[in-house]
Amino acid sequence: MKYRKLGNTEIELSVVGLGTMTWGEQNTETEAHEQIDYALSKGVNLVDTAEMYPVPPKADTAGLTESYIGSWLSLSNRRHEIFLATKAVGPTRTPGRPGHIRPGKAKLDKANLREALEQSLTRLNTDYVDLYQLHWPDRSTNMFGELAYPWVEDEESVSIHETLEALNDFVQEGKVRYIGLSNETPWGVSQFIKFAEMHNLPRVVTIQNPYNLLNRTFEHGLSEFSHRERVGLLAYSPLAMGMLSGKYLNGARPDGARLTVYERFTRYNSLLCEAATEGYVALARKHSIPPATMALAFINQQPFVTSNIIGATNLKQLRENIESVNITLSNDIIDEINTIHRQYQNPAP
Repeated sequence: MKYRKLGNTEIELSVVGLGTMTWGEQNTETEAHEQIDYALSKGVNLVDTAEMYPVPPKADTAGLTESYIGSWLSLSNRRHEIFLATKAVGPTRTPGRPGHIRPGKAKLDKANLREALEQSLTRLNTDYVDLYQLHWPDRSTNMFGELAYPWVEDEESVSIHETLEALNDFVQEGKVRYIGLSNETPWGVSQFIKFAEMHNLPRVVTIQNPYNLLNRTFEHGLSEFSHRERVGLLAYSPLAMGMLSGKYLNGARPDGARLTVYERFTRYNSLLCEAATEGYVALARKHSIPPATMALAFINQQPFVTSNIIGATNLKQLRENIESVNITLSNDIIDEINTIHRQYQNPAP
């Protein structure tokens, strides 16, 4: 395994992190425990979850993923071996956001965040989390593939200053070690940094946004924060929900696969995405590299990436995904990837 520093800290995170959003939906508790055991045996130390998981979010399964991690912690007594990250949901402002978590109260204010953290700690069977992330902003903004900026006049939202003060309370109490963002914009990151500096509040050390060969929008604007402010990317959806493995090409829908089972996931399911994927798959096969491995290796090599959050529904997938850390793409392959990217620029932003 390879490791990278977390922000300006001395903490080293594995370049590949373990994503968990299928646990409780596509994976059983036993399978979740097996995945953690295997990942740790290969040097993975980052385990990322959220109070909303599993996905797709439903009222009867919300929090189940955290509970599976909590039962593993209780049985294994290995809390010290993992860097545990979770997330608190923001408000439900648009269709598709889960409204069943603290209905009407899921805001990033002090009261709601307190309730969210305490409930997560209970499910996780731990008295602290290493990284506490805001799953999405309190305000209306571009996220989850939304293209046009949602200009909402006089919208009421919790101030970033208040949110940071709430997170600071958790840090002071020893219940949170570090804080991070998710599905954020350059403006949002700049505001969190500004208020942290102005009021001596915790600085964000990570941002968890989508990043893959079909969506490289992080490179524009946000990657400079990683460089200059040490806000590293935790890349999610690195395989574009499996699209970049090539298994969905030519209309294929394998049994049990995510895009087969859940019709709601359309972000990476378009003609442009398929055309781009055909190019990447052909390139990988030309160089005798499994397509998924090439897609993951590209992310692993980016200097702004702290950890690549992989997800798998079985140990075979997990094994292959972790092995991507052992592949270094040549400059020639990177050039060929960029040629395809210029032809199909961000078909799934």
